Amino acid sequence: MGINSNLAERYKFVSGLAPITPSTSTPDYVSMKNYSHLTVVILCDNATTVTGSAITMKQATAVAGTSEKALAFTTMRANEDTGATDTLVVTAVTSNTFTTDATDAKNLMYVIEIDDSQLDNANSFDCVRVGTGDTTAQIVAVTYILSGASYGGVTPPTAITD
Repeated sequence: MGINSNLAERYKFVSGLAPITPSTSTPDYVSMKNYSHLTVVILCDNATTVTGSAITMKQATAVAGTSEKALAFTTMRANEDTGATDTLVVTAVTSNTFTTDATDAKNLMYVIEIDDSQLDNANSFDCVRVGTGDTTAQIVAVTYILSGASYGGVTPPTAITD
């Protein structure tokens, strides 16, 4: 593709979780079988008396969540006040989990990068999703951006079916 191609021609954008206060919600899976990289963007809107959401990553052998298990990751990028700055700070993740900031009246952005080599490919794990823990007074939305498509073309291959 040319340098002047549109982002939507080079990357696959998928809504993983519509804006919601997570309680019983489960973000959708995306299949990486046609892609080599996944960028996960998590946006949060804090009200008052907030409790943060515990964020994890999951992998499975199908977008239905078949054989789901943890997906290890050690860093993420965080901007815990998007109203004040546009800087994403590389942040270490402990035990494959972090909790979103609980400061009242803030908007937050977290970015997690996943390469297909991080998945258990030997056992046919090629699907990924975010895990969101229950929260109070915090709206969370998840967008997946897949890149490194195996096939060229104006429309990137689907990522919501196996």
